[in-house]
Amino acid sequence: MLSSCSKLGYGVLLWSIDEPPVDSGSVLPVYIRSNIEKIWVVGVPETVKSDRDVKIEIPLTQLEFFNSKNQAVKRAQEFAPYAMTYAENLQDGLPIRASPENNSQRVYRLRLGEIVKIMAVANGSPPISATGDPLPGDWYKVLTNAGVTGYCFSYRLKLFNQNEESLASPSASTSTQRERTNDPDLDMLLSKTWSSESYLQMVNSRRINLKEMEKKYRFDPGAETGVARIILPNIERDFSYQRISSDGERSWLFEGANLQMTLRTNTSLAVQFIDSGSRRTLIFVSLSTSVEDMILQENARRETQFLTIYERGPAFTSNNYGTIKLLRSGDFIWTGYEALVPQVIPNGTRGSGRITMDIYISPSYEDRYNGAFTLQFSDIRANNTLYFMYGFDSQGLRLEVVPDYGIEDITVMRRASSPVILYFFRDTSQL
Repeated sequence: MLSSCSKLGYGVLLWSIDEPPVDSGSVLPVYIRSNIEKIWVVGVPETVKSDRDVKIEIPLTQLEFFNSKNQAVKRAQEFAPYAMTYAENLQDGLPIRASPENNSQRVYRLRLGEIVKIMAVANGSPPISATGDPLPGDWYKVLTNAGVTGYCFSYRLKLFNQNEESLASPSASTSTQRERTNDPDLDMLLSKTWSSESYLQMVNSRRINLKEMEKKYRFDPGAETGVARIILPNIERDFSYQRISSDGERSWLFEGANLQMTLRTNTSLAVQFIDSGSRRTLIFVSLSTSVEDMILQENARRETQFLTIYERGPAFTSNNYGTIKLLRSGDFIWTGYEALVPQVIPNGTRGSGRITMDIYISPSYEDRYNGAFTLQFSDIRANNTLYFMYGFDSQGLRLEVVPDYGIEDITVMRRASSPVILYFFRDTSQL
């Protein structure tokens, strides 16, 4: 087989070989493709062969094939700026992704010290650092020695030229380390987003606090950056580390940092660290729906709830309390409300602002009211927010003023001792 002289075409070598020495980027004649053995049989350049008939085998993934020599030469010229450029991975578990984006699917996890071939620079958004700033570096299209192609950000890569550094195999100690890092549980953990446990409570109760959800409280193991982060309402901590190592069944240490994590279940993660001399444990969860999707769903719910009121109006009038007109944008205009000043509406308040469907009602009130909302007046003052439960009846719209103390965790739990109830009917003159 190796003595065949019939050419299939030509190829561009993507990964340099040592024996005989052929550099990456070389154009080689291709004689055989074996899908069973997953190899190409190729010739070598005249400058390196001592025997005109010498042929070698190389992996399928380490050569780009072309039907004509001109095509191969053109590709070699395009590849030339990166032909001799490789990179060493400096962060155990560094992901290779399907596209040059930090939230793209991970296709491979690099071991510490693993070498990759740089194929090209790629356009993409940089990962965000522990300070919230974009990390310095570039996205590169890379090829692993195992044949996986994808994209990796350069912040944790050490780029080098083959002519300046050796591509020798890792030492025995590094090889042993590679075997130890073959950890499916860790792979699974690093592939997930770990959110605050409070988010799961929101999901289970079906009461989403959008302001809290938008802050994206979470634990980030920092596989991209080597800096793990805890971001919660009362704590924000960064932990720089060298690598993640096993500390027993489904438990890992962050070497060089005071940090440990343990998988309690596939969707529950305990994170431990020392805080003011005491060990502290925080729980994070992997949600079935991403935080971004939950934010979209909650905004859609609020929009639907607003429309149920808007479509019954959009203007509502009371003989005693004036007229409330809702705008499709979510704003409101309230005129003629003087009878509510100052007991309900503060003196000097301008009668316009925004309506937000951001609070819920206790189940004990669901037989009387359809829901609750917030009116945020446009005045810049300390007390320019009112809360109402609302319901529809034969007269139109019924509102009950909710005192600040009646709301717990975005839910109306108590009424005022002497409730203020306002009745409005649909104002057809505003149609």
